[in-house]
Amino acid sequence: MFRLVRLSLYLVLIVLIQVSLLPTLLEDPFKPNLIIIMVCYLALREEGTLLGALFTYFSGLLQGVFSGFYFGLSGISYLLIYLFLKRISDQLYTESTHLIVFAVFLATLFDTFVSLILISLFSSSTGIYGSFLSSMIPQAVVTALVAAVIFPAYSFCEQRFSH
Repeated sequence: MFRLVRLSLYLVLIVLIQVSLLPTLLEDPFKPNLIIIMVCYLALREEGTLLGALFTYFSGLLQGVFSGFYFGLSGISYLLIYLFLKRISDQLYTESTHLIVFAVFLATLFDTFVSLILISLFSSSTGIYGSFLSSMIPQAVVTALVAAVIFPAYSFCEQRFSH
């Protein structure tokens, strides 16, 4: 129960930062996706597949509410990212910061590809492909760099204040 409350508080903080603070400070292709960082963390380091999957899907729906983009699109792609990473997490050394940064980079690229595929299947808009493809690499790099800063800091704080 405490774990769910802690994760919910992190999600509220992340959504507030991503929706209110980051758009005022950074331009669009260079805004990191903090929710993907949390999804990768949940998949690689937390226990509990069903609760994590529901939490991940809800996180994507919450981002869809605030982003003004197609509602449910982020929920589906985040759930796919979570399930894939959770599936292979047993074969990986999940305590490695390098692995999580690489997973965040690939997850950001995968999120863009899933969004493109689903939009092309269910929408008639054509001008969106250029904006997705031009911002895909910068956003993946920036999100991975932010993950490279967050995970060591989080691990340090977790070890420092858990005793």
